[in-house]
Amino acid sequence: MSGIVIWTYDWVPEGPRGFVRDLRLRWACEEAGLGYEVRTVRSDQRGPEHLARQPFLQVPFIDDGDIHIFESGAALLHLARKSEALMPRDEAGVSETEQWVLAALNSIEMVTMPWWFLSHVGDGADARLTAWMTKRLEQMEAVLAAREWLVRDRFTVADLMMADVLRLGSVRKLSGRPATGAYLGRVLARPAFTKAHADQIAHYEAADAARAQPVGE
Repeated sequence: MSGIVIWTYDWVPEGPRGFVRDLRLRWACEEAGLGYEVRTVRSDQRGPEHLARQPFLQVPFIDDGDIHIFESGAALLHLARKSEALMPRDEAGVSETEQWVLAALNSIEMVTMPWWFLSHVGDGADARLTAWMTKRLEQMEAVLAAREWLVRDRFTVADLMMADVLRLGSVRKLSGRPATGAYLGRVLARPAFTKAHADQIAHYEAADAARAQPVGE
C-alpha cells in the first residue's frame, strides 16, 4: 500500500459529526497539499482487524506506505514532518510545534473532554472540574492575548490541534474570552478547515443515504 490513507468510522450519529478526529488529519493534509484517501471501519462491529490497528477500538489511524500510526496527535506530527506548511524545519521550530501540540492534548483536552462528557452524560461536571478547566482556559487566554499564532508568528499544526480542542461548542461558550475567540476565528476561517469539515459531514451524510437504501436495491 502506498500513499496516505486516513481511517475513520463508516457512520456516526449526528452529534459527533464535524468533531470525529479524522478531521484533524484531513485538515492537515489539506493545509499541506498532501494527497490522501479516506477508508472506513465499521462503527457498530469493531472486530479483530480494527483492534489490531487501534488497541482502544477508536479512530483515526493512518497508513503512509509502510508506516502505520494510531492516535491523532502522533499522526498529525507524522504529517507535519512531511511539510513545512505544518511545521518549521529548524530544530527549535520543530520543538516549539511539538510542545504546543502536546499542550493541546495534555494540558487542555485532558480537562475539557472529561468536563464535556460529564456535562452531557449523568450528573454533570462537578465544581472542582469546572474550576480546573476554567483555570486552564484563562491560562490559554493569556497566551493568546500575547500572540497571533502559537509558533513563529505563523500557522502550524500546533494551531490546528489547539483550535480543534478549543472549538468544542460548550467549551467555547464557557470560555467567552476575546483573545481565544479571535484566535478560533482566524484558525477556523482557513479554507483547509472548511473543506475538511465539509468533507467529513458529506461522508456521514452519504452513509445515512446508504443505510436508508432498502436491502437488495
